[in-house]
Amino acid sequence: MTNRPDPARFAGITDWVFDLDNTLYPHHTNLFAQIDVKMTAYVSELLQLPREEARVVQKQLYKDYGTTLNGLMHRHGIDPDDFLQKVHDIDYSWVAADPALGDEIKALPGRKFIFTNGDRGHAERTARQLGILDHFDDIFDIVAAGLVPKPARETYDKFASLHRVAGPNAAMFEDLARNLAAPKALGMTTVLIVPRNFEPTFSEIWESDPDEADDVDFVTDDLAGFLRQINGARAAAA
Repeated sequence: MTNRPDPARFAGITDWVFDLDNTLYPHHTNLFAQIDVKMTAYVSELLQLPREEARVVQKQLYKDYGTTLNGLMHRHGIDPDDFLQKVHDIDYSWVAADPALGDEIKALPGRKFIFTNGDRGHAERTARQLGILDHFDDIFDIVAAGLVPKPARETYDKFASLHRVAGPNAAMFEDLARNLAAPKALGMTTVLIVPRNFEPTFSEIWESDPDEADDVDFVTDDLAGFLRQINGARAAAA
């Protein structure tokens, strides 16, 4: 099932904030699977570990620090630019253009942002492949966040301050419920994007967030369809 948006909850939204990976493109695209493999290889080479051991270390860093990058910086002092360049050296042809999503994002009133724990280059290449890059006003990436990843509250505060985003006037779309806790606290309307038919094709047990249900206002497995209902309700009320 997919939650239908309550038009009243979105009537005053003027800032639309979207996560990138597994949010703006479908979970089953598995683009992040390529990045995940690259991160494991990076950890393996850095620490001179077999792949299986490196993957365990990588996922523990992710769990403890929010991102593998953050963990490697804290524990091993790596060069973040080197890491970001290597793990995002992937094949973007896996991402199919989504003109329907582009039409709905373009139709939303106000400003649109990509807010990602990845870097700007990755976000631009992905959004360009989707055919939606031109519909966004800006990209707030891990570099703009001072390399402090979501779900850190300071990162959301930095984003809101930089772009003068007022929580009650904003909506946040994310595929990880824990990354909606801070937006919810800031007064944003929160939307959790889940895999099609709610059946994950590439996920890890630590990516489930059963304790964050109160931070999620709406859930959908069809972002374009969800936005279409919002735009339709606005058009009908105009």
